[in-house]
Amino acid sequence: MAPDWATLSGPPLARLANLDREGVETHFDGLVARNRFTIAVVFPVVGGALLLASAWGWLPPVLAFNPVLVLVGVVVMRLPLVAGVAPLVDRRAALALVALAAYAYGIEFVGVATGWPYGAFEYGVALGPMLGGIPLALPVFFFPLVLNSYLLALLLLGERSRARWVRLPVVVAMVMAVDVVLDPGAVALGFWTYAADGVYYGVPLSNYAGWVLSATVAVTAFDLAFDRTALLARLETCPFMLDDMVSFTILWGGVNAAFGNWVTVAVAGLFGAGLLATDRFDVPTRPRRVK
Repeated sequence: MAPDWATLSGPPLARLANLDREGVETHFDGLVARNRFTIAVVFPVVGGALLLASAWGWLPPVLAFNPVLVLVGVVVMRLPLVAGVAPLVDRRAALALVALAAYAYGIEFVGVATGWPYGAFEYGVALGPMLGGIPLALPVFFFPLVLNSYLLALLLLGERSRARWVRLPVVVAMVMAVDVVLDPGAVALGFWTYAADGVYYGVPLSNYAGWVLSATVAVTAFDLAFDRTALLARLETCPFMLDDMVSFTILWGGVNAAFGNWVTVAVAGLFGAGLLATDRFDVPTRPRRVK
């Protein structure tokens, strides 16, 4: 039986001091469940407003694109996904995540240094601590884009997700759609810039060619790392597991709307429709009891 997250209370450090992994995960679930609305709605709305104010010069330099605020905001919005996946991370999954992190850093270093495979680009905003021109927290930015797409695709495909030859191409296509939303907004904000003029809201087609490679590698890694049946079972009992996708839709849909990137806004709307269709766009103001 799933825990009554709404009733978990008491001093956090005292509760956690002698807990095993399952106990820590249960209390992590409770923390996220009690703060769903704040995490999934308030943070992306406030974060989007601060990003736009930074891009438009409305904030003092100390606050404009402040790397600490950017990273903290992203980490907080990732908490539902982390809490949802944490019980499923065994040795195989951990090894796959480490290997995928190594790939993410490697391909990003190559991309910044050579322009391959995404096209020549450089970061214009420090997304937290940077090393060699790339964010140290790169997996925090990259992994959820893929895993959220994977989870949503499983729900939308239903029984058809049993076939690997069906689910993998669908998830790769969904990751590509995520970048169709993300990149134009990020370019408009000045997060990164491309050397070549982009045909799609400032983003060159080479970027999407590169994402085909990275999405395929990452989706395959996640497919090997996690058991599909276990993921679906966790999705059934963890109502907030896709709240990070809710945050993504609100944040980047809003940013793109502010810059008039209407095709991108429409794609973000499709993600919202998918979340509604799977009953995942129901962020309550109070945690609900899960039976």
